[in-house]
Amino acid sequence: MTPRTDTPATRRIPLIRPTIDDAVKQRVLAVLDSGFLTEGAVTRDFERAVGRFVGAQHAIAVPSCTVGLEIALRAFGIGPGDEVIVPDYTYPATASVVSIVGALPVVVDVDPETMLIDCDALEAAITPRTRAALPVSLFGNPLDYGRLDDIRARHGVRMIEDAACSLGAAQGGRRTGSACDAAVFSFHPRKFITTGEGGMVTTSNPEMAAWMDAYKHFGLTAATPREGATFASMGTNAKLSDILSAVGLAQMDRVDELLARRRALAARYVELLDGMPGVALPRTTPGGTHSYQTFCVFIERRDQVMATMRAQGVEAQIGTYALHRQPAFGNPATCRLSGPMPGSSRAADRCLALPLFHDMTDDDQRHVARTLAAAMRTA
Repeated sequence: MTPRTDTPATRRIPLIRPTIDDAVKQRVLAVLDSGFLTEGAVTRDFERAVGRFVGAQHAIAVPSCTVGLEIALRAFGIGPGDEVIVPDYTYPATASVVSIVGALPVVVDVDPETMLIDCDALEAAITPRTRAALPVSLFGNPLDYGRLDDIRARHGVRMIEDAACSLGAAQGGRRTGSACDAAVFSFHPRKFITTGEGGMVTTSNPEMAAWMDAYKHFGLTAATPREGATFASMGTNAKLSDILSAVGLAQMDRVDELLARRRALAARYVELLDGMPGVALPRTTPGGTHSYQTFCVFIERRDQVMATMRAQGVEAQIGTYALHRQPAFGNPATCRLSGPMPGSSRAADRCLALPLFHDMTDDDQRHVARTLAAAMRTA
């Protein structure tokens, strides 16, 4: 890699930089030259590539992870009168989609060390109206799939994983995307595989996959040259264009390389931060392999430290949000908060995301670590 020549005073280190190489550009140009720009053969190839990678029998491309979560809930018939359990520490979309389909989001705390849903709190929140849970494999940290299997078997609730951040993560020998009833990934630019905007639902349930595929195509179930289209149910337009899929497909050709690079960068951060006063690292789920969509630390006076780092050109960021602190989730008629949220509050106050991207250099990482240490001394 070419050494950086900018000085510490002028250096700007972004939180993320998408990996867009010539192979990506050539695939996009091929789609543009073809004249077929909507969802077609390239999207089908992208679906197959993601499905093979995660070990799921079916993959359904969608315009965003949020749309994918909504469609997955609808595929299981979840709606008014039902309850769906979600973690408190997550992007608001995780709970919002539950309301969008007419069900009630029930919000529970997260483990203070992993920032993942507290499985004891999840199980305690189950009622006769609970139809599903939406656990989040946050920042690329996989869930405890064995524990979720046990809860699902004993209580009969569906497990739909918000896997927005965790393509490539694994636990107990199972990759994220293959362990729950369904999982939904994001390809937002903060993810290491990106399509600009986009998502993917994976499942090994053929009935669910067929329903989602029809629903995202206006309810279309068959099309023949002689009889035309057959719409067996109502649906919507939730396709992902071949243009966007070409971006993701080219990156999937390098997915193992990109994952290995992120894990190497994360390991280097661990070395650089080892022994730094006031810095603690989140815990990876036992038996899990992290994919490091985000590299986070826990620190005191997070907001002051973050502001100082940004002023020095290092784009640090908060982790995500504590739903119980957001006005949208404060109405008990539309959202139920189940118990106190000390784990989520700790994460919301202390979690700091550090820059991590494919072409980051060792010097970049040392600069980030030095900037963090200096910001903590003055906070």
